[in-house]
Amino acid sequence: MAQVATPAKATPKANTSFQDKEKPTEVRLSNIIAAKAVGDAIRTSLGPRGMDKMIQTGTGEVVITNDGATILKHMAVLHPAAKMLVDLSAAQDVEAGDGTTSVVVLCSSLLSAAEKMLSKGIHPTTIAESFQRAAQKSVDFLTEMATPVDLSDRESLLRAASTSLNSKIVSQYSSLLAPIAVDAVLRVIDPTVSNNVNLNDVRVVKKVGGTIDDTELVDGLVLNQNVVKSAGGPTRIEKAKIGLVQFQLSAPKPDMENQIVVNDYRQMDKILKEERQYLLNMCKKIKKSGCNVLLIQKSILRDAVNELSLHFLAKLKIMVVKDVERDEIEFIAKSLGCKPVADVESFTEDKLGYADLIEEVDSAGARVVKVTGMKNTGKTVSVLCRGANSLVLEESHRSLHDALCVVRCLVKKKYLIAGGGAPEIEVSQKLMDYAKTLHGMEQYCFQAFAEALEVIPTTLAENAGLNPISIVTELRNKHACGDKTAGINVKKGTISNILEENVIQPLLVSTSALELSSETVKMILKIDDLVQSR
Repeated sequence: MAQVATPAKATPKANTSFQDKEKPTEVRLSNIIAAKAVGDAIRTSLGPRGMDKMIQTGTGEVVITNDGATILKHMAVLHPAAKMLVDLSAAQDVEAGDGTTSVVVLCSSLLSAAEKMLSKGIHPTTIAESFQRAAQKSVDFLTEMATPVDLSDRESLLRAASTSLNSKIVSQYSSLLAPIAVDAVLRVIDPTVSNNVNLNDVRVVKKVGGTIDDTELVDGLVLNQNVVKSAGGPTRIEKAKIGLVQFQLSAPKPDMENQIVVNDYRQMDKILKEERQYLLNMCKKIKKSGCNVLLIQKSILRDAVNELSLHFLAKLKIMVVKDVERDEIEFIAKSLGCKPVADVESFTEDKLGYADLIEEVDSAGARVVKVTGMKNTGKTVSVLCRGANSLVLEESHRSLHDALCVVRCLVKKKYLIAGGGAPEIEVSQKLMDYAKTLHGMEQYCFQAFAEALEVIPTTLAENAGLNPISIVTELRNKHACGDKTAGINVKKGTISNILEENVIQPLLVSTSALELSSETVKMILKIDDLVQSR
């Protein structure tokens, strides 16, 4: 019986490095390569000198954009691991709103680092966990570097917003768009207490025509629809009482299958009289409540208004705006302090909203309705966004949204850090030093993570047409000498103190990018098999 206890001779490789079976290695490699391909596709659009992508959607529509999340959303990605990077970019868009390109570039760089470690035979779980710890450590380092900012310090908010706009097509208009973004957010929130911004309170109305210079912030409400003028109603009303209705001012129709056959002209007359009477009663009820502006929701079942009711309303001096979209109702009700009315019987004075002035203005060839001077405003603002053609307009809207998100980040986490690759290099060096205090595999992983962070400054330099190797080496040198705010000055093509160039970004953008990308890397590394389900 003694020989049973002797160890089996079948494992000569017990003490050498970890050797995986063939398939999981293949799957991991294929996942990493697919994810890196997505990162490489988007890399060129990082930074102020980044290129834009032109995307043709399936419907033949063309989108020109620099925003990472938008590019990836339109890309037809088939590989499941590459889809994770698309989701990662979308997650960064929700969390921070800016830095959607950097987060994907960072993630693909971490995957390259992980790939090298895997080939050395380090176990994927070790790599994944170490990366997660390294990311946590990096967030701590970033927080130590950050300078606190007060929301009343408008200068800093403006600098952060214009840094975000610098990498977009509309960068030359950043002096106009940055104040719009900052003012819009500050009007919607209460700077002393709030720690988040609901961006649904800032409504961007896009109108083709004019140039980006004509973009303006309206303290009030802007409606995309036009005033109905066909019956000669008013187009400008002071001391307006505004009703928001969800019913139709037209004669009721029979159901789809029903038909009414009238074979006698007296009945014809009777029907027409009934209709007049029905509409007149409705209009009188509306007038009785004191309402003099009517916003009518779009209807699919029947016409929202017909000729006759428009004629009555014009006689009663009531201004009519029809085809208000369903999803705008909530915002309008909040802005004007009115309640949507679903039935003419319940149309009473307490449901109305008040404004000092409502008028249709004509600016650069497009008409919009502006409502200003609300009494009881639920804090909302509108931005009227203009552009020469729809492509520029869409892109300027996206850029404005990014700038709004940057200001929102500063409301969430009131800290600023430098931009231009400075924080990445600084964190990378601190991690290198920290790695020397660790031992075992973890030390390797931390060093790899620190090296991977350098992809951001490298890419910035590449996109600006500088020599990445010499620039990044010089950056490292500057940071090693204790110059913490040295970054890449893309405009002059040198290394300079980046704070003097006013290149700053919110802390939240960088920390959430680090956390999200290390989580995604961990997810990709933990996968060891792809199974097709039926």
